[in-house]
Amino acid sequence: MRRLRHVIVLDRTTWLPRAEAHRERAERWTRPHLERRRIGADHPVEDFLFEYYNYSPGALARWHPGLGVGLVDSPEHAALGAYATADGVSSVDASRLKRRLPGLRWTQSLLERTRDAEPRWSCFGLHEWAMVHGASDERRHTSQPLRLGADGTDEVVRSHSLQCTHVDAFRFFTPTAAPLNAHQLTRDDQIRHEQPGCVHVSMDLYRLAFRLMPFAESTIVLDAFELALDARQVDMRASPYDVTNLGLTPIPVETAEGKAEYVREQRRLAALAEPVRARLLAEVTGLLERGAAVVGAPSTAGGS
Repeated sequence: MRRLRHVIVLDRTTWLPRAEAHRERAERWTRPHLERRRIGADHPVEDFLFEYYNYSPGALARWHPGLGVGLVDSPEHAALGAYATADGVSSVDASRLKRRLPGLRWTQSLLERTRDAEPRWSCFGLHEWAMVHGASDERRHTSQPLRLGADGTDEVVRSHSLQCTHVDAFRFFTPTAAPLNAHQLTRDDQIRHEQPGCVHVSMDLYRLAFRLMPFAESTIVLDAFELALDARQVDMRASPYDVTNLGLTPIPVETAEGKAEYVREQRRLAALAEPVRARLLAEVTGLLERGAAVVGAPSTAGGS
C-alpha cells in the first residue's frame, strides 16, 4: 500500500483478496437466485430483495474500495464508467460526486431523523395483511396460500387498528385498507414518519447502502443486504401467507402470543440495524464533506 495525493493506493495482491472475499460472500445469495430465475422458480423471501430493490446480482457481488482508494492493475474497475485511471491506478472519479449531493443531503436527513425518532412497536406487521384486504384474487404472492383464507384475513384487518408509518408499505395497501390506516402517508411525509422500530425501515437500509456505490466501500452493501434478508423473513413470517413450505415458522399476529413475538423480532432487528445505520450516516456525512470540497463550496454536512 502506498499513498498518493488524496488517494491510498492498493496493489493487486492487496485488493484482489478483498474483492474475491466480497464476491464469495455475495454468491451465497446470488447463485441460488440466478438458478431459480433460470428454471422459472420463485422464492418470495430471497428473490424479493433482488426484484423489489432492483439491484442486480452482479452489482451486489462487485467490490468497490470507495472514494479515495486507488487500485493498481485493475482492468475490471478501469472499465467501469465511474472510475478514472492514471499511471496504472484506477479510482472512483471524485468529480462525479457533485451530481449526488442533493440525494446525499436527503439521505443524511432521513438517517438522522430515523435514528432520533421514538421507535413504535404497535403495527404488528399488519401491512402485508392490508395489501390483500378485500382483494384475494389479486394477491402479491400467489404461490403462498393465505393461512386464514380470504375472509379470515379481511376480518383480522377489520378488527385491528392499522398503524403503518412506512410510505413504501402503505402505497401497496388495497383501496379498502388504505383509509383504515392511522396515517395517510405520502412521499412528502417520509422523513417525518420514519422510525427505527419499523421492519421495513431496517430493510430499506439496503437501498440506501447500494445507492452510495461506488463512492463507499461496498462491504456496507452486503451488511445491509443480510440485515434486509433477516427483516424480510420476519416480514413474511408475520404476513397472512402460509410460509411453512419455505422452512419458516409463521408469527400469528392475530393472537396475543403472536403480537408479543413480533415485537420481540422488531426490537431485535432494530438493534441489528443501529450500527448499519450509524455506518451509513458516517459514510454519507463524509461524502458530503468531500463533495463540498470538490465543488469548492462550504460543507452542508450536518453533525451526527
